[in-house]
Amino acid sequence: MKLCVAIPCFFGNLDFCEALRSAKALGFDAAESYNWKGLDFEKVKSTCEDADIKLLSLCTSDFRATVPEVRSEYLSALRESCEAASKMGVKRLITQSGPNTGAERAVQHENLVATLKEASPILKHYGITLMLEPLNTYINHPDTYLWSSKEAFDIVKEVDSPFVKVIFDIYHQQIMEGNIIRNVVNNLQYIEHLHSAGSDGRHELWLGESDYNYIFDAIGKAGYEGYCGLEYSPTLPAAESLKRAKEKYGK
Repeated sequence: MKLCVAIPCFFGNLDFCEALRSAKALGFDAAESYNWKGLDFEKVKSTCEDADIKLLSLCTSDFRATVPEVRSEYLSALRESCEAASKMGVKRLITQSGPNTGAERAVQHENLVATLKEASPILKHYGITLMLEPLNTYINHPDTYLWSSKEAFDIVKEVDSPFVKVIFDIYHQQIMEGNIIRNVVNNLQYIEHLHSAGSDGRHELWLGESDYNYIFDAIGKAGYEGYCGLEYSPTLPAAESLKRAKEKYGK
């Protein structure tokens, strides 16, 4: 499995460009992050080029895709996020569904689909893939709308755009659904990226109940050629934790 480093989880106290170089020094050729605001776009892009590391993804600056009353604000923020990502050479953005508004789920589902359909021309213009992430509501995100990978896949099918895919977070889905391998393998065409953490606890992959060697082997054999982001809170010093993750799971 090709692994990438979620910068804020391991190097949040470092200058961002220094953090990219640190990830590269540990043997990783890809990284990702969340908030793009405050970054020096030209410096980040040149650092990636000089250090030979890819910045795979960032987050959108607005997640309220379930709320039709702020759809124009969401889309405006998406354009801004696409513009920023393009200046850094980033081709993927992560979005969440937004809050559970309390409306019937069918209504919120329709609102989310409508928002993403309106987002598609923006994404096409910039050549950026938007990755919709279902989250767990039991521990980390109790107020979010989208928790089911099945519904995420259904949404992507309904939006029917090559620029809207799913980011499948194994940690979140182990908590909510289990059945990880089957859900990933049967939906590879809708998945753009993976995230991982040990469940429960959201620490190193080898500390939780999921056998990541088995999971990664099965997903790789099924034809997945993308990256899996290491997105956890390390119990070991960051460098040691990442070295061990690469030794145990990196290919």
